[in-house]
Amino acid sequence: MVSWFLWAQSESHNRGLPKRQRSPPNMSQPSNKPTLTPQFCFNETALRVDFLRLSRATIDDSIIQNLNALVTPARDGFDPSSTAERQVQPARRRPIDSAACQAFKEKVLFQSWQTRSDVLNYCAGVALDPTDPDLLLREAETAKDRERVVDERLDPYSGRFFPREARTESLANLIRNERGVEGIIRARTWGLVTERCGDVGVRWEEALNRWRESTEGRSSMEPL
Repeated sequence: MVSWFLWAQSESHNRGLPKRQRSPPNMSQPSNKPTLTPQFCFNETALRVDFLRLSRATIDDSIIQNLNALVTPARDGFDPSSTAERQVQPARRRPIDSAACQAFKEKVLFQSWQTRSDVLNYCAGVALDPTDPDLLLREAETAKDRERVVDERLDPYSGRFFPREARTESLANLIRNERGVEGIIRARTWGLVTERCGDVGVRWEEALNRWRESTEGRSSMEPL
């Protein structure tokens, strides 16, 4: 009864909004970006536990619950005949409305992934040059380029890998490991998203880069 009441309130609010401004009920919130400083990056607890682990737990580890929350309850009303038939398709695997899926991907999933990428890229810059951590980011024009530049600079077999202190080398190793973890987590999450939202055949890297290009394009046209 309580969940129905909350849904009814959300629907009442949404009816007063233009269609593209509506948001699915109970949609998760994207991860917040922490204040980026070299001190934050060198604080392993703040970086790994307070930010990365919390963000992953909220968005990726809970992806099934997040997707289930996008399904509008009792949209078609109760069908008494449904109790007399075996339900072949579990509720957690039922397709979700395409608009709700798109809103979740754009406003929550991709935004959270990008926030984590921004933090890891910044901290990679700290590992390479703590006195000017933004240098690495200024050398790349787009988010996609930053991913590539970070990978190259953190490669210990590359001639451009030059951490000078024990703590910077430790941070570089941490960033390399966390970027590997990110790839595994995102692939798993994207597999569940495509299963429910129907983006079969599109890799998460491609989908994320499309979103990046669209958001960067919109940002470049906005007034300063």
